[in-house]
Amino acid sequence: MTQAYLSIGSNIDRDRNVRSAAAELRVRWPSVVFSTVYETAAVGFAGEDFYNLVATFRADEPLDAVLATLREIEHAHGRRRGASRFSARTLDLDLLLWGDAVLDGDPITLPRQEILKFDFVLRPLAELAPQGRHPERGETFRQLWADFDGAPAIRHAVALEL
Repeated sequence: MTQAYLSIGSNIDRDRNVRSAAAELRVRWPSVVFSTVYETAAVGFAGEDFYNLVATFRADEPLDAVLATLREIEHAHGRRRGASRFSARTLDLDLLLWGDAVLDGDPITLPRQEILKFDFVLRPLAELAPQGRHPERGETFRQLWADFDGAPAIRHAVALEL
């Protein structure tokens, strides 16, 4: 079994899409645990605020199957690939970590660079796995968050029942 971490984001009908995605993740991986939900400014474009959080679960299936499931959930929520990387979206599910794997490219690059770039990824990751270590840097996520000096995008925590 592999411990997986993924980021979840939405800025279109975000309450409904985040709750629905959490419910689907819970059906697929009953062990899933969710971080606090954060309201976050749109990054890279002018748009509505996002809800962002991180989830973790243990997966029995191979990486390709997990990625396919995540894409299916996005698609079921109206996500259409091909739009600008920085744009409004109904649902974004990005695998951040797959155990301690370091992969470069096909089918995915891991760990995701966003972990070190964005507070709305690192803060909830550090909340779920404070003693977890970045597979390339070796530092704990708690330490990486304590040392984070990137531009703040998190506005506040949101009381959203998942």
